Amino acid sequence: MELPISFKERMQRLLASEYNSFEAALAMPAPVSIRVNSIKYQANLVLQKVPWADHAYYLPERPLFTLDPLLHAGCYYVQEASSMFVEQALKQAVDLSQSLHVLDLCGAPGGKSTHLASLITEDSLLVSNEVIKSRANILAENIAKWGSGNVLVTSNDPSNFSRLPEFFDVMVVDAPCSGEGMFRKDPQAINEWSEENVKLCAQRQQRILMDVWNALKPGGVLVYSTCTWNEQENEENIAWLAEQEQAESIKLVLDPDWGVMPTQLNGVEGYRFYPHRIQGEGFFMAVLRKTGESSISQKSGKKKKYKLQLAGKKEKALVQDWLLEPDKYEWLQYGEVISAIPANLFEAADEVYQHLHVVYAGTEVAEVKGKKLKPMHTLAVSQHLNSGAFNKVELDLELALRYLRKEDISLDSSGNDWVLLKYKGVPLGFAKQIGNRVNNYFPKEWRIRMELPAELPETNILIGS
Repeated sequence: MELPISFKERMQRLLASEYNSFEAALAMPAPVSIRVNSIKYQANLVLQKVPWADHAYYLPERPLFTLDPLLHAGCYYVQEASSMFVEQALKQAVDLSQSLHVLDLCGAPGGKSTHLASLITEDSLLVSNEVIKSRANILAENIAKWGSGNVLVTSNDPSNFSRLPEFFDVMVVDAPCSGEGMFRKDPQAINEWSEENVKLCAQRQQRILMDVWNALKPGGVLVYSTCTWNEQENEENIAWLAEQEQAESIKLVLDPDWGVMPTQLNGVEGYRFYPHRIQGEGFFMAVLRKTGESSISQKSGKKKKYKLQLAGKKEKALVQDWLLEPDKYEWLQYGEVISAIPANLFEAADEVYQHLHVVYAGTEVAEVKGKKLKPMHTLAVSQHLNSGAFNKVELDLELALRYLRKEDISLDSSGNDWVLLKYKGVPLGFAKQIGNRVNNYFPKEWRIRMELPAELPETNILIGS
């Protein structure tokens, strides 16, 4: 690995006697880690744990994740271990027992967002945003698979969030950066790196931070992170913001065994992750609290016109038993799609709909087809699915993978009804049985595209570890 000369010189100054160990670590294979969806799957894994995150583990090698149905079912997420440190930031700086409004500004592909969804309460709202539309669709897919039901996926420029002044209790900004921390995983990042690009990234990060700052409540917490090591994009930017807005730095308690390196500039604390010290990629994080008083006056008693459209009583009656505790939800209908969001989040969700472009919300439950209803795939992978409302069929590995490839499959049953297909007891999706024929309703855009090998892997990542 040929590192840029100016990058090497800067890292030698930063790390001094540790530099040789750092460069040697960059030549080693990147560790592989996953975070388990503990609501969907109770795993008792005999694996090394990621020390700063619950339900997170290192794998001894990188398996062929595509051929594990439990990944497609949202039972775990493949996530870089360093970025899971957001868990410590929230646990130490935020009262997670409260009902919160949380923003993940740069959410795609979904690692931090699914992590945040696992940390907050069911009556909290997570807005997960991605400005690039194609990436926002990938984010929505991963959010749907995780199945929390209290997440809105949006696709907006950071400047649009000024329309929601003092709306969020927590904002996570994993800012686009020069990517130095990804050199080991992505050699292309080395080719794209330059001192000029570092400066451009630092300037863009400042714009992003100022664009969204007004949307954070006084007393609210900002978690800022990058996957790079230079001071311009890290310490200098966060110290600049703290001075600009009189924000308060939050110091986190570190376990010395973690290997995380604390750093400080102008009284602002930061945390650095180096591959020779921790099992993970390059990363930086800092946490600030917004000071001051609210500048928003009391809202008038004028009746609000809602943008969210409620489903009719007839439609609601047909689908409400498909979710556990159906009375906890407001049932919405847009066109042919009926969806559900937690009732206590209706007002907040409507506020988001009023001002932002929403790609996906809550749990999409059913599609209206004339007088009939088709259960949505997103219902099958929801944490709140009432599986007792459907006939169920357990699939073996080969049938599960053929279903996930959207191939024709046959079941040892007959009838004329919707069937919930499961693998290892976990819902995978729906099929429609018509006599002895089975229609595969796995989403076309989510299907496995690779050809299945002649011999399928025997060991599941979460089973038999």
